[in-house]
Amino acid sequence: METADNKYITVAYKLYTTDKDGKKELMEEAKADHPFQFISGLGTTLEDFEKNIVPLNKGDKFDFTLPASEAYGDYTEEHVIELPKNIFEIEGKFDAERITPGSVVPLMDAEGRRLNGTVIEVKPDVVVMDMNHPLAGADLTFEGEVIENRAATNEEIQDLMKTMSGGGCGCDSCGCDDGECGDGGCESGGCCH
Repeated sequence: METADNKYITVAYKLYTTDKDGKKELMEEAKADHPFQFISGLGTTLEDFEKNIVPLNKGDKFDFTLPASEAYGDYTEEHVIELPKNIFEIEGKFDAERITPGSVVPLMDAEGRRLNGTVIEVKPDVVVMDMNHPLAGADLTFEGEVIENRAATNEEIQDLMKTMSGGGCGCDSCGCDDGECGDGGCESGGCCH
């Protein structure tokens, strides 16, 4: 059974950011043999990314830019925070192997939402974390092709809902290898938009 409101879409694309000098930098790529997959209308991708892709048909090419305000927002200094070092302990010992500058660390907020932070600095008593999305403040240019665009089946929708509520980030559904999406993990700018 299919639902007309939700589309099962796969795309191959390259994601670029543009610096102040107009130079484009490739940030991520989803190739045709491991395309980015999503179901429209479920809030699993950037809203404006979805708006640009949903009307397209299989085989259509696309090239559009989302300003930072429609992507991951502006970079905010208030999102650079200090967390007590003891929350990074395993069996009473600070996890110095994984908590190093540049590491992306999965965390949970007070409401139980998962988010990733990037370690900026490890101080004697605190860890300085950047909780901004790695692409915050950047305009994002997507260039690619629609591999599939059809009505999603109820089973596909249910599978995605299970993945979203079951604790995984759903990397398997986006075609990434070994549960690793992009450089920073699933929810931090990898292919699971």
